[in-house]
Amino acid sequence: MSTTEQRAGTRRWWALGLIAAAQFMVIMDTSIIGVALPRIQTDLGFSQENLSWVFNAYVVAFGGLLLLGGRISDLLGARRVFAAGWAVLLAGSVVAGAAGHVWVELTGRAVQGVGAALIAPSALTLLMMLFGGEPRELTKALSLYGAAAPAGGTAGVFLGGVLTEYLSWPWVFYINVPIALAALAATPALMPAGRARRGGTDLLGAASVTAGLAVTVFAIVRAPEAGWGSVETVLTLLAGAALLTAFVGLQARRRNPLVRLGIFRTPNLGAANVAQFLLGAAWIPMWFFLNLYLQQVLGLGAFESGSALLPMTTVIMVVMIAVAPRLMATFGAKRLVVAGLVVLALGLVWLATARDAGTYWVDVLPASLVAALGMALAFVPSLGTAISSARPEEGGLASGIVNTSYQVGSALGLATVTAFTTGLSGAFLAAAGIAAAGALITSAALGREARR
Repeated sequence: MSTTEQRAGTRRWWALGLIAAAQFMVIMDTSIIGVALPRIQTDLGFSQENLSWVFNAYVVAFGGLLLLGGRISDLLGARRVFAAGWAVLLAGSVVAGAAGHVWVELTGRAVQGVGAALIAPSALTLLMMLFGGEPRELTKALSLYGAAAPAGGTAGVFLGGVLTEYLSWPWVFYINVPIALAALAATPALMPAGRARRGGTDLLGAASVTAGLAVTVFAIVRAPEAGWGSVETVLTLLAGAALLTAFVGLQARRRNPLVRLGIFRTPNLGAANVAQFLLGAAWIPMWFFLNLYLQQVLGLGAFESGSALLPMTTVIMVVMIAVAPRLMATFGAKRLVVAGLVVLALGLVWLATARDAGTYWVDVLPASLVAALGMALAFVPSLGTAISSARPEEGGLASGIVNTSYQVGSALGLATVTAFTTGLSGAFLAAAGIAAAGALITSAALGREARR
């Protein structure tokens, strides 16, 4: 191998490191605020029912605009959109950290979500550009990328605890600033430029799907207070459904739609996205309510509760990087996704047995490690199947769809579990039911073609 080829190979893996860091960051920003929420509520005057929007403002903007981010990535070039996303995330982080009022905080969080919606699909597109021609290398790259997502969620809880305990809650947002600046400096040297393509961006489609998602989540969050049978809840849910239906209608008629509906006829793509949707819908509620159990039931502080979840990160990283690729090569994606969702469901059922007078070592650690194992087994093969099923010229769109599936599942899963359950045990059982449903659906719908 020539010196030039060696340098190119080394640069490619450095680029993967930056791509994984991007995924780590956008997922970390969904979880890092969890420990800080009580202090944000006190300082800014959030009501209890509106506090969840510190989480939802980010996730709704992120999930609702991912399709647009993927489409723009295909049209303008992934590297350009990747850099723009970091700049927007930086700006949103500064606003959220400096906020002195509720509306400013929610605005900053929404802007962060916009930046994440540009970063996530363009990062996956860049990964496919760098490694898509070599199946074995692609599996390794996806494993590292995939490990960054749940690791970001775990690290977010830990870092949120550290920063809130020893500095102040604005630092859960300010931590993004130096990382974003470093990413902006490294992007031109590490990332392939790619080529822009002709086509429209379908802003009306993006507006309708984002508004539909926001209205639907708002209705579910408000329903416990307003009543599920109330006029407010029914009308709001109908409005959300109408907006999402209008989005589908627009996509069917437009010459350059945000989402080419025919892409869902691609073998395995739809089933893999359903798996990602239900995986997010089970995993994120587990994080939310496990953190509540650690702090409100076991009485752990912010730092201690973050530290208590670090063993899960170790399991996720080891299994995703060292174990899952080998199992995929042997058993194929379908069996691994189904097995992972079943194991996740079992871990959640175990967590539901946690006692009010329990301990971390008995009631949390073993069950959480089982859940982490399930997540690690299911995530990489479902992600890889979803993005590798699409045509190369629709890589950004496929990346946007799979990211949207996971993030929308996360938001709706948390909102639904919160609305329909009482008590921590009920929440864990509901999340287990979601994971079990994912295993059944994946078993029936996902084909056996994908093996790496």
